[in-house]
Amino acid sequence: MKEIIPIASDHAGFELKQKVIAHLQAAGFDVKDFGTYSAESVDYPDFAHQVGAAVNRGDYRRGIVICGSGNGVQMTVNKYPNVRCALCWCSEITELARQHNDANIISLPARFISADEALSFVDIFLNTPFLGERHLRRVQKINKLID
Repeated sequence: MKEIIPIASDHAGFELKQKVIAHLQAAGFDVKDFGTYSAESVDYPDFAHQVGAAVNRGDYRRGIVICGSGNGVQMTVNKYPNVRCALCWCSEITELARQHNDANIISLPARFISADEALSFVDIFLNTPFLGERHLRRVQKINKLID
């Protein structure tokens, strides 16, 4: 069975999202597109929440969110306790997000990276394993609430 990757964007990320979807499908993944479905102005939380909630519930193992800066969608999905979303703007950050933080969602800043860079980061995200060991202890502390 093919893995399904959930994806969402706002209007600023719409064009890049379409390229990422085509790239994922060409690589053999199925895609669940949570919107937006045009470049018309929208509120990014309306779409990012759907990916965050679905990954949080365990409906999907990992996902992708996109907006102009990548910050708004990242902040939105990181509200969910089982989500670890990393803002990915270079190869090294993307690789470390997987290796050290076990990121299960990546956020792409559509206004600050090229489509080729974005597709490269998607590939790194999908193909880089979590290293575990000493990093597991740290990842387990991420969701610990501090009074």
